[in-house]
Amino acid sequence: MRSNIVTEAGLPTRIGQWWEGIPFLTSVVIIVCGAIYVLCLFAGYDSFQEVCFLPVAVISRFQVYRIYSSVIFHGSLLHVLFNMLAFVPLGSELERIMGSIRLSYITILLATSNALLNLLIAALLAHNPFYPFPIFMDECAIGFSGILFSMIVIETSLSGAQHRSVFGLFNVPAQWYAWILLVVLQLVMSNVSLLGHLCGILSGFAYTYGLFNFLVPGPSFYSSIESSTWLSTCVRRPKYIMCTGGNPSGYLPTYTNQNVSSGLLSGNIWRNLSSWMPQRGTSAQSADDSRFPGTGRTLASGRNTNASTVNSDLGLQAKLLDSSSSPNDLLNTAVGAPQPILDGRRPVVENGATAAATGLQGHQVPVVSDEEINKLVAMGFERTQVEVALAAADGDLNVAVEILMSQEVCI
Repeated sequence: MRSNIVTEAGLPTRIGQWWEGIPFLTSVVIIVCGAIYVLCLFAGYDSFQEVCFLPVAVISRFQVYRIYSSVIFHGSLLHVLFNMLAFVPLGSELERIMGSIRLSYITILLATSNALLNLLIAALLAHNPFYPFPIFMDECAIGFSGILFSMIVIETSLSGAQHRSVFGLFNVPAQWYAWILLVVLQLVMSNVSLLGHLCGILSGFAYTYGLFNFLVPGPSFYSSIESSTWLSTCVRRPKYIMCTGGNPSGYLPTYTNQNVSSGLLSGNIWRNLSSWMPQRGTSAQSADDSRFPGTGRTLASGRNTNASTVNSDLGLQAKLLDSSSSPNDLLNTAVGAPQPILDGRRPVVENGATAAATGLQGHQVPVVSDEEINKLVAMGFERTQVEVALAAADGDLNVAVEILMSQEVCI
């Protein structure tokens, strides 16, 4: 009997398994961008001046279609391959968190905001009275990389990681990852749109800081779309991810600057610089983010968080997915046994360790349907861990996904 069928599988089988693990919207974007490039290649179409994002054409001739046509066209094979390979992990993770329809709306929103910021900055640079740069008004930009930079900012904020690796060469602080990546790509690659990538970063920060709150609808909007008949074919697809959960109020996180004056007096240069970066605070209305259902995470939050509460909650999540843990171990973990903090994650505890211990004592194993289990298995998680996570989450799919994803990051 073969010891490991996966390692002995051929290349077509591995590619098929890799493709089956990509969610619905992410795979649709890859197919559309790839098909457009192949069609242009065989048709000999290279008039990208007609479809690229050209600020002077958008303003003077009101060619608004360029905002969206420029996103799906690419100039070369390496261009489309690099963008799509970078999009697979980003789009897959965000789609599993947000849902397919929600991520499609966010993608369109980011494309629009990137274009508007590009127009604004290009016009300011071209018409400033001190040293005008008219070249930015005539810059023709195409490709999906602007949205990729926005998604990098959003995914970094969601992950809660303290550091990120740049191409596996060196680690950088997570809050500076997108900026350093912008500089590195600008230095090592030619013919790269600096303004397009910069606007993508700014749009990503604007979204994570809640500046697009008034443009992001609540869960009922996405649910109504998914329940419509014209989308029923897509919803029935096994790779489609439903937009369940979230906070109906639709409030987003608020941000405040903390300890700016004390940071200026400190001798630590890095602390002085980071104190000027906006910090995330959570208001009473924004405890649950409608964009990111599940347990919230903070990036560069205040350092005065109760360490024992954080440790006990993270240890509890880890033990919930460990089949060898007994109920007494789980109870001890909830009551306050210290556990290490992994990857700098700081999960939010709503009712404290005492409430967690009380809930475990009176906890009853919920009845989980096969449909819910298969839905999470289709997202790429192991069936055994899915069953344990659903039992720990009282049958709540969103909490189960949060537990599973946090466990994957901890591992």
